[in-house]
Amino acid sequence: MRRKKGSVLTMKLGTVGTSRITNSFINAAGQSEKLELSAVYSRSIENASQIANTYNAPHTFDDLEQMAKSEHIDIVYIASPNSLHYQQAKLFLKHNKHVICEKPIFSNTAEWDDTYQLAKENRVFLFEAMRNIHSPNSKILKQQITKAGKLRSAILHYIQYSSRYNLYLKGEEPNIFSSVFSGGALVDLGVYPISLAVTLFGEPDNISYHPIMLRSGVDGGGTLILEYNGFVCTVLCSKISHSHIPSEIHGEEGSFILDHVAPINKLQFVDSHTKESENLEIPQYENDIIYEIEEFTRIIETNNFKEYEELMKISRIVLKITETARKQNNIVFEVEK
Repeated sequence: MRRKKGSVLTMKLGTVGTSRITNSFINAAGQSEKLELSAVYSRSIENASQIANTYNAPHTFDDLEQMAKSEHIDIVYIASPNSLHYQQAKLFLKHNKHVICEKPIFSNTAEWDDTYQLAKENRVFLFEAMRNIHSPNSKILKQQITKAGKLRSAILHYIQYSSRYNLYLKGEEPNIFSSVFSGGALVDLGVYPISLAVTLFGEPDNISYHPIMLRSGVDGGGTLILEYNGFVCTVLCSKISHSHIPSEIHGEEGSFILDHVAPINKLQFVDSHTKESENLEIPQYENDIIYEIEEFTRIIETNNFKEYEELMKISRIVLKITETARKQNNIVFEVEK
């Protein structure tokens, strides 16, 4: 199933999806030397061949069933439109393949529960590719969070104008702005600050979401309030505007300033009393996907179920938050009707 590449144990990788993020994942896989691209799927065999030729992958598929049955892959990376994740992940899990699914992992917690159980029954691993929580600077922030003392507030955001919004304004309906494909700002960019909040603070006591709705029935942006005991975390997300300000976490002893939530390249702590600042960040790979690949493959190689369960817990809480927020505002995906 696995083979040695030099002194490194590698797994044969298959990919589903041909977007920019798939290319980034393939490049990160090559850097890690833990995954070797073996097979590429696309609905168009020509598109699959184009990617396969670019990265010297020996196998291409335009039939998912055949790919899932193939002995040429050990693990699959799924980066198709959101609404397709559930059925595609189930297919590969049934054929005893490990699955890395791009965020948002599924449309709702019912899909999550069903698929997680299937992975367990087939003794394979299922991961959500939330790249930001695996990077070194995110881990430093988690380790250093007590420096802030008693937490009182936080503002975490991912506000980035999407070029596909221009198409939407012209009357088209790109996947990310479509309820048919389980789109919207909260489940796309919002997952990054939410996952960081859950990693740092745990599951909130209460949530409320205030979206900017689009005619397609999904949110173009919005403000999510996560209430914890003694403090509130405000999450801002948008694909129809752009921000140039940092994120912050405020405590009674000091505050953390993050240049971005995904990835954190600059991390500063400012003491509330002395006003002195300290830079905490370390250099990171430009393609930060490499960190999640290293973490996932290490968990598989060592059968580290404790870390696996911790990651899956975060994944489900994030999905529970986005699902609850959608229900509050009658944002219903087509797969739920």
